[in-house]
Amino acid sequence: MPRGLIPYEALAVQGAGGTNNAAFVTRQLGKLTLLGAILKSLVPLLQHTLHEMGSICSVDTTQDLKTILRRFSDEGDSFFTITLSTFGKDFEQALAQEQITHSMFRSFAKHRRLPRLFGGFVELVFDRCTGVILDDPSIDAIRSIRQITLMWGKVLIPCTDDRITAAFNSFIKCEKELIENIPLIPRPERERFRILSNIMFGEMFRRVDSDIQTYELSPKHGPGATSEGRTANGKYTMLEWPQRLENVFPYWRYATSRSYDQKVYDTVQFLEPGAEIPVRVVAVPKTLKTPRIIAIEPTPMQYMQQGLLDSFTRSLSKDYLLRSMISTEFQEPNQLLARKGSSDGSLATLDLSEASDRVSNQLALDLFGFTPHLNDAVQASRSTHADVPEFGVVPLSKFASMGSALCFPVEMYVFLTLVFMGIEKAYDTKFTNKSQLEKFIGKVRVYGDDIIVPVDTAASVISTLEQFCFKVNKSKSFWSGKFRESCGAEYFDGHDVTLTRVRRTLPSSRKDVENVESTVDLRNQLYKRGYWSIVRYLDNVITDIIPFPAVADTSPALGKFSFLGYEEQKMSSTLHRPMVKACTVRYDPRKSIADGDAALMKFFIKRGEEPIYSKDHLSFAGRPVSSSIKYGWVHSY
Repeated sequence: MPRGLIPYEALAVQGAGGTNNAAFVTRQLGKLTLLGAILKSLVPLLQHTLHEMGSICSVDTTQDLKTILRRFSDEGDSFFTITLSTFGKDFEQALAQEQITHSMFRSFAKHRRLPRLFGGFVELVFDRCTGVILDDPSIDAIRSIRQITLMWGKVLIPCTDDRITAAFNSFIKCEKELIENIPLIPRPERERFRILSNIMFGEMFRRVDSDIQTYELSPKHGPGATSEGRTANGKYTMLEWPQRLENVFPYWRYATSRSYDQKVYDTVQFLEPGAEIPVRVVAVPKTLKTPRIIAIEPTPMQYMQQGLLDSFTRSLSKDYLLRSMISTEFQEPNQLLARKGSSDGSLATLDLSEASDRVSNQLALDLFGFTPHLNDAVQASRSTHADVPEFGVVPLSKFASMGSALCFPVEMYVFLTLVFMGIEKAYDTKFTNKSQLEKFIGKVRVYGDDIIVPVDTAASVISTLEQFCFKVNKSKSFWSGKFRESCGAEYFDGHDVTLTRVRRTLPSSRKDVENVESTVDLRNQLYKRGYWSIVRYLDNVITDIIPFPAVADTSPALGKFSFLGYEEQKMSSTLHRPMVKACTVRYDPRKSIADGDAALMKFFIKRGEEPIYSKDHLSFAGRPVSSSIKYGWVHSY
């Protein structure tokens, strides 16, 4: 239980208005334009958050609330999701530089060196006259400023058409930059990349290479969409197979439940490169400022990519050194190293922009150059063209975008190689064997585009990454001061200052199923952090819509977590477990038929010994058609 507080259930129920003027709030909300209507439901949540943080830090937030509401009524949703987030990011940079500079908080009025907005909190961290960080800054104030300003930045609301168009333009611009700049990398640097990657990954890649030669891959279909728009069970009938795949992964070995049968082959269309289906590039919600661009792969490609990913994962698990530095599954090691870096200043945390889109296929060719069968397999399962809105079908210079099963692991292999190239330059040395890298266990870690390196090598690593056409996000990278961030966890001087983010707007009825689920999850996260005032408000919001009993985290119910335990309204007559009457989410399955060869394929490629399919999985599969909230008896844990 955080901060030594007792559960709020044991406290007397009090109002959360504090010094905030309710009449002023009502007037300002009435002025909101249509532009600000989407996030209007979150204003009371912000009011309670301000009051909560003010109570924790003994700061009067009356003027802060008035300023926020005035600007929200003028600027709309972007003030929540963009302007306040900019304040939070400037604050993080001030922590890193240990002072507030003139370039920070430009969108906000200042009193001496500090911004007026949240000035009561900021002066608990920085000196108002000099802007320099205090000798003993308030951890609660740091946590509070970050919670107030950054919690809204990733609310899932649609971007404007202009921002979506700009994102697609950026996708094409990135392609052009790779075409122009990759050839400019000096040949000795490219050659060093090849040699060092072989020193590091050669043994691991050779195991995968052997799996390919002996046809030991275990492909599977991913859970997401495919560019052809196939249903979940429809993926198991593949009557189109790229000739590039056939040359490495014979159809009869991987795509059918039968052994070689000419009759089967006569029904399959083998696509020449010019006839292949391109990846379909789409925009999905990320933040109001910019969407996330992903590529939806064709069915055969994602199927064999999953097989390669499985082999990579199994091979990595056998390599102590590499699994100590990279992972496709576990973020916690990065988070622990970020905490260490914030405490003793020994480690830097780096973040990249457009990371996956900037991994050139030329680097992938260099990476796998010493394992020819693996190289052929990776290239065969890589889509070479993309269908981009407003641009049509374009050739790809990047290895893959998000959406490919190989995007994440390959980018990590590239980044780890470049990290050690940067370390070589920083220490003026050359690594000639893998054992020389063991001293960096616990000092170097890569998870996706979240990178951790020793502080004294950070400048050299950044320079090396940029030489290979990557962009280091300076606003999210930290190597000075006591603030560090990696894999969603943030620390200052060893203290956890991670915030809890709002992912969706608050629900207005049971029909807002995703918003109800998200709000319940938000409430429970905030409860575990001891934010009782905010939790009390969210409890009221939720109980106006659904019954909300106390249950354990493991219960399927939409219920509240409580340090006081779960409720028991009756005992199950069959399992002898406590039960409560509560709401659950029911998903309406999507009809998708698999029979004959497709049904056999689904059985044969299933991984693991445990059953993973429902009894009607051959009739219904994939993401549900719809969801609804139902009320009934549910297990309490």
